[in-house]
Amino acid sequence: MFENVPAYAGDPILSLNEDFQRDPRTDKVNLSIGMYFDEAGRLPVMSAVQAVEASLLEAAAPRGYLPMAGHAGYRDAAQALVFGANHEARLAGRIATLQTLGGSGALKVAADFLHRHLPASQIWISDPSWENHRVVFEGAGLTVNTYPYYDPQTGGLRFDAMRAAIDSLPERSVVLLHACCHNPTGVDLDRAQWAELIPVLQRRKLIAFVDMAYQGFGDGLDEDAACVRSLADAGVPLIVASSFSKNFSLYGERCGALSVVCRDADEAQRVLGQLTFAIRSNYSNPPTHGAKLVAGVLSNAALRAAWESELASMRQRIKSMRGRMHEGLAGLVDDVMRERYTSQVGMFTYTGLSEGQVERLRAEHGIYLLRSGRMCVAGLNQQNVGYVVSAIALVAANRDAQK
Repeated sequence: MFENVPAYAGDPILSLNEDFQRDPRTDKVNLSIGMYFDEAGRLPVMSAVQAVEASLLEAAAPRGYLPMAGHAGYRDAAQALVFGANHEARLAGRIATLQTLGGSGALKVAADFLHRHLPASQIWISDPSWENHRVVFEGAGLTVNTYPYYDPQTGGLRFDAMRAAIDSLPERSVVLLHACCHNPTGVDLDRAQWAELIPVLQRRKLIAFVDMAYQGFGDGLDEDAACVRSLADAGVPLIVASSFSKNFSLYGERCGALSVVCRDADEAQRVLGQLTFAIRSNYSNPPTHGAKLVAGVLSNAALRAAWESELASMRQRIKSMRGRMHEGLAGLVDDVMRERYTSQVGMFTYTGLSEGQVERLRAEHGIYLLRSGRMCVAGLNQQNVGYVVSAIALVAANRDAQK
């Protein structure tokens, strides 16, 4: 019956992580998968989350189905975190927000919604973008295109080319943008560039689709959401996929949210209804436990303060590892490659290493990066950063260092 089903090549990131797990070397370093590890190399369990979980376990409440749109307290808290508690669109009831199966679930539900209600619209993603963006959108039937983004020569942003490309798109095109901590490059637009891009989206009558998987890992919770709030202020048709996997360290709980900013409350209710229909046709309703954890933290002032403090420490630790890489590679690699560690932002850096150099790091040193050269800086710590610096110097040293 299934003899003609081809083999699955595997996801490049998850497959590489499996290879790492099988590697017997004791000095191996996993800088591939996008997860935050603490100084001891472990996934943290945040104290505020532990406190809420302890209270939930003590109560031992029944575990019935959630509504299709998800946990009401979670949806409200997620919306407030993304847009700000007092944003005009939120107070006017113009934002349709629902709980999803992680950020990926938000992308999928939005993709199904767009394909059903805007069938002629195509989507544009950055070049490069997270690998699964194309997979999810094409799987939903959308045509996926790219706009210029990353400059491999400088390790920075091709903003002029990006703006010009977006300024030429047909009306009702969907433009996928990263709010902060761009995956995979770590290259973000600054405030001035967002201020230039937003009028282009307005004038061309485009739909902004913002993926915000790393809120709090760039410059801060409000700072990382500033572009979303500016887009909403400007009246740009706006879809936002957000996630609590990283900033709550709740990867396996699949806590995400999807928000659509509409013209008025009536339109928001109709959009919400169609989004819940998309959920019904996918997985019926979301899980309960993670939503209660997030809602419990965000609705309690003391726990929220503790969470924000711990998240700030995580953000600062990543920045300190960037600084260690930048300092350690001085004189060992060219300045353009070295500067990427401090000019780029968030969990990821495009190192500028070639596929062959990445393979040498894995084969000779047990250091795992993606073939593109993307490094998850959050996998570095005080114990392994010196080893990683030395290994990169061996495979990518400049001519002066090689003499």
